[in-house]
Amino acid sequence: MANPYEVLGVSPESTDEEISAAYRKLVKQYHPDRYVGNPLAELAAEKIKEINAAYDAIMNDRKTKSTGSGFSGQKSSGYNSSSSDYNKIRMLINSGRLGEAENLLNNISIRNAEWHFLMGMVMKKKGWYDMAYEHLNRAASMEPGNMEYRQARDSMDYGGVGYRTFGNSGGYSDGCCDSCQTLICADCCCEMCGGNLIPCIGCR
Repeated sequence: MANPYEVLGVSPESTDEEISAAYRKLVKQYHPDRYVGNPLAELAAEKIKEINAAYDAIMNDRKTKSTGSGFSGQKSSGYNSSSSDYNKIRMLINSGRLGEAENLLNNISIRNAEWHFLMGMVMKKKGWYDMAYEHLNRAASMEPGNMEYRQARDSMDYGGVGYRTFGNSGGYSDGCCDSCQTLICADCCCEMCGGNLIPCIGCR
């Protein structure tokens, strides 16, 4: 792998904030959505992967090393995540506060499967589907036994674009139309008994 600092165009002396700013700038510059129908689309997608890998390498290194070894020689000012952090991020995503959710995610140095899942959800809601799939696929690959991650990734395979919350876990599932398919079936049975079911807000 190339020197991650060189990939992002920063130095080992750069602050975490400077590195994050450089990362975001490059992501915007090479985002695949900007290259739809462009012959450079594949190169842009490869560049995004390289940028993501470089950023992850730097932030992980800064989190785990406080001595002069490794890339940085300095300790990260970021922090590891806890379940409360991720619960808060889920709530922000559910309420449509995507900028706040993304900022909190960017401040988390150790990027586990849940981090990639939540970042994938943010990207998907923002309409950045290529990056959303990349993060969701990584989450599912890191924890193949997690059905929430796999279902989110698989919904991208089938072109799903909407997500909703369910249960008390704050998780996600396919969009409201999935729910309404179930409601329609239930309504058929319900009408036999003289009842009615009301479709969800998103499908009215």
